[in-house]
Amino acid sequence: MPFLGVSGMQYSGASLAGSRILLVEDSNLFTSMVRAKLKGLLDIDVEICRNFEELQLAYDKSSEPIKLAISNMNLPGAEKGEALAYLLDLSIPTIAFTGTFLEGTRDELIAKDVVDYILKDNIFAVDMLAESICRFLTNHRHHVLIVDDSATARALLSSRLKRYNFRVSVAENGAKALEILKASSDIGLMVTDYNMPDMDGFELTRRIRATTGSHELRIIGVSSSSNRLLSARFLKAGGNDFILRPFIDEEFYCRVNQNLDTLLQIQSAQPPAREVQAR
Repeated sequence: MPFLGVSGMQYSGASLAGSRILLVEDSNLFTSMVRAKLKGLLDIDVEICRNFEELQLAYDKSSEPIKLAISNMNLPGAEKGEALAYLLDLSIPTIAFTGTFLEGTRDELIAKDVVDYILKDNIFAVDMLAESICRFLTNHRHHVLIVDDSATARALLSSRLKRYNFRVSVAENGAKALEILKASSDIGLMVTDYNMPDMDGFELTRRIRATTGSHELRIIGVSSSSNRLLSARFLKAGGNDFILRPFIDEEFYCRVNQNLDTLLQIQSAQPPAREVQAR
C-alpha cells in the first residue's frame, strides 16, 4: 500500500484497513471527499457521525475500540465544541478540524492534547488529514529515546510523543542512555538534552557515533541555552538536528517526523543484507 504524503512522508507497508475511525462532520461535501481519499489512499473505511447525537450513539453501540477520531469543532447540537470535548474526555485520540488559524483556538487545541489539528480552509486539507492519519496509525513502528536529567522535561517530551502514538523510552543521563541503546536495537531516534551532569549531549553523541551511524539512529539535540553556536557544535559532533527551547509542539513534531522519514528513506535505499554479503 504505497502512500506519499504532502510533506514527503512515504509508507509502503501493510494495509491500514481494520482500525475503527470516526469522522465527526456535518458537511456532505467534506465527508464525501475525506471518505474517498482515505479509502483510495489508505484502504480505510471511516464511520461518519453528522451530529453530536450520532457520535454518542456510535460510541455506545459498539464495544470495538475507536482507534482515532476526526472531529469538526462545531456541529449541530454541539456548537461550542462539545463533540471534541466528549471524545477527549473518553481518551479517544482525536484530530480536530478548525476553520481558521486563530492563536487562541490553536492554544486551546494544544492544551486539550489533540493529536493534530487541520485547517479546513487549506487547499490541501484533505491530503494533510490523510497524512496525519497515516502517521498516527504507523508511528508505533518507531521507538524514540528521550535523554534528559530533568524529570519534568522527560515527562513533557514523553507525553508529547506518546500522544502521537510513538513508543518511548527515557533515560536520566548519558550512561543510562547508552545502556538502553545497547539493549534496544529498534530505537531509531534519540532526543537528548545538551546540559547534563557527567556526560553532556555532545559527549553522548560522540560516543554513539563511534559505533552507530545516522543510517541506524537519528539524533536531535535540545537546549534552553541562548548560545546559538550550540547547534553548530552539536551537528559537528554527529547530531542530525537541533532545537532551542522553548519550542512549540508543531515544530517539535515536524522535526521528529522529518528525521524519521529520512531514516526510513535511507534504510529502504540500502541493499538487503544477503546482497551485501554476496558482493
